[in-house]
Order: sequence, then C-alpha cells, then structure tokens
Amino acid sequence: MNRFLIVVTGPTASGKTQASIELARHFHSHIISADARQFYLEMNIGTAKPSLDQLAAAPHHFINHLSIGDSYSAGQFEQEAISFIDDDLKNHSVITLVGGSGLFIRAVLEGFDSFPPEDPEVKEKLQDLFKAEGLVALQQLLRSYDPVYYDKVDLNNPQRLIRAMSVCLTSGKPFSSFHKQQRKQRNFTPVKIGMKVEKEELHRRIDERVEQMMLAGLPDEAAKLFPLRRFNALQTVGYTELFEFLEEKITMDEAVAKIKRNTRQYARRQMTWFKKEKDIAWFVRDEAEKIAEYIEGKMMSGE
Repeated sequence: MNRFLIVVTGPTASGKTQASIELARHFHSHIISADARQFYLEMNIGTAKPSLDQLAAAPHHFINHLSIGDSYSAGQFEQEAISFIDDDLKNHSVITLVGGSGLFIRAVLEGFDSFPPEDPEVKEKLQDLFKAEGLVALQQLLRSYDPVYYDKVDLNNPQRLIRAMSVCLTSGKPFSSFHKQQRKQRNFTPVKIGMKVEKEELHRRIDERVEQMMLAGLPDEAAKLFPLRRFNALQTVGYTELFEFLEEKITMDEAVAKIKRNTRQYARRQMTWFKKEKDIAWFVRDEAEKIAEYIEGKMMSGE
C-alpha cells in the first residue's frame, strides 16, 4: 500500500493551520508541525500556535516538546520526524506535515546535508560579533562569503547565520557547497500544498494577527521571557521588538509597527523560498474540498 505525506505550507497568516486540520480530519491522519518556533513550550502567543480547540481537533506532534534553552537543529528534526513518520505509517496510509519553515520541511522531504564540525572558537567569535555589532554585521559577512546561501537563508535568524559562517570560516568553503545533490530515500510519497494569499490581503491578515496577539497578552509573555532573551529561540519576530521596548530603546507603538513590518518581510522571504520549490499546488483559504479532491487524485495516480 502506498504511503503519503501531505505537506501544507505557505507564508505566515495564510491559513496553514486550519487547512492542515481539515485535511487531517478528512484523511484521518496525525499532524506534524514543521514550525521552528512552535517547538518551544514557553513561546505561545508570539508563535501563533494552534488554539486548544485546534489541537483537540486532530492529533498534533512536535509542538511544545522543547524548552527555550534547548539546542535544536534541522538535522535533529529530520531524524526525529522521519522516525515518527516511519512508525506512524506502519498503521496509517497518510500523515500531514505543516509549517512555514522551509528548511525544516526540506529536511524531512530530502534529507539534511552533512556539514563539517564547527570550531567552537570560531563560533564564539561570531557570537561576539553579533553581540557587538548586531545582525547586520553577520548578514554582510555571509553575503561576502556565500552569496548563494545568503539569498536562501532567513536573514533575521542569527543562529543560522552564525552556523553558516562558522562552516565557511572553518572549512574555507561556502556553506552552500555542502548541499547534497541526491535526495535521501523516503518510504512515503509527498503531496505538497501551498496556501496563497494576495499581497494586500496577506498584509491585512498580518496586521490583524499582530493586533490580536497584543490583546491576547504578547507584551506580558515577552516580559516574562525578557531575562532569557539571549537564547536563540527568542531571536524571533514579535519578541525581539518587544525586548527593545523593555530595554527602553523604542516606544510600544514603535514596537508594534516593527512587528508588523518585520512579519511582512518574513512572509515575503517565505514566499521567495517556496516559489523555488517544485510540485507545490497552490490554493486559497476555504478551499478544503478542492484541496482534498486534488490530494485524492494524486493518491489514485500514485504520484
């Protein structure tokens, strides 16, 4: 019997969560989150985790299974997610993967690349550079050493920038040169679904989501996490801006405006990534029946 992995992706605020739940209920499948920030137990409002009702509507996995201080990579996620998928598909024919983290989705579909070990001294110097000169310094450094990876990476994620530059400086080769050309063998067939939204509508949804997060208590959540802000998990849109407010660098109104702007920029980078991916069928929100019919057609054809 063929086994299928339904992949639901798209930019933030595009409707991925609800679409994945509707598909999971239709196909009686479990859901794996590939959202790199929803892994963390302490980060709730700012990561737009599924609500309690949504979590109860279908079995979810890889949400709230880490703490902020835990070190976690796409390679680790690949190993753990593939192990879970392989085990689940012994009893089911379909499982659903949902998220906007393109790197983590690619790790599950294709396998993560094998990179040389990091030099702790080099990594420490890069971390010192980040503390002293900020994100822009890391971005400029990566652009000069590896413009290929610079065009792909989430430029607001210092952990990934430091990792890439550590490999560049330790090996003397671009980080992107270690990317494998051959996919790992998987025991499932992926069916990729993308949730698309017109630019103006996406911006409206993002602004509305940010306002809802603020009303739901995001400032209080950020204040509680403020003493832990050094952890990489908290270098995330929605938290970093409020940390600036708590450090009295900007006003609350400026923080909210920055969250909206940075979220729009993040959504744009997500779409740049996904547009380069092959075989994604794009749908709009509220097309659950149409999406299910498309997936069933792919399953029947064995593709």
